[in-house]
Amino acid sequence: MPTNLHDTINALASEFAHSLLAALRGASLEEIITETTHGKRGPGRPRAVAVAAAAAAPRARRGKGGRLRRRSATDIAGVVAKIVALLHANPKGLRAEQIRAKLGLDSREMPRPLAEGLRKKLVSKKGRKRATTYFAGKGKK
Repeated sequence: MPTNLHDTINALASEFAHSLLAALRGASLEEIITETTHGKRGPGRPRAVAVAAAAAAPRARRGKGGRLRRRSATDIAGVVAKIVALLHANPKGLRAEQIRAKLGLDSREMPRPLAEGLRKKLVSKKGRKRATTYFAGKGKK
C-alpha cells in the first residue's frame, strides 16, 4: 500500500498504463487507426480503411462556413436564367440581396452568375457597391 502522495500517483499511473496496453493489445488495427485519427485519412493510412471509416461515419451538415460545391457552366447558366426571369418580372430592378433572397441562393453563389449575366448583356446594372440595382438586359441568350 502506498504511503505518500507520490507513491499513490505512481501506482495509479502504472495501473493505468497496464490497463491501456491491455486494451490496445486486444483491439484490431482498424479500431486503433480509427480512434487515433478520428476517421480521417493521414500519412501511411490505407485508403480502404479511410473509405470504410468515412462510410461508417454519419455525414455532418456544414454550418454557414465551408466551401461551395463546384458548379458547372450549365449550373451557372441556369442561375443566370433564373436571375434574368426574376428581373423581367421586376422592371424597377432589384439589388443583389433581394435577388439572393427571392431565389434562395447563398451570398457566395451570386457574384459569378451576375458577372456572366452582365458579360452577356442579359443583365444591366446601375449604381455602385451595395446600392447597385440590377435590371433585365437586352442581350442575346
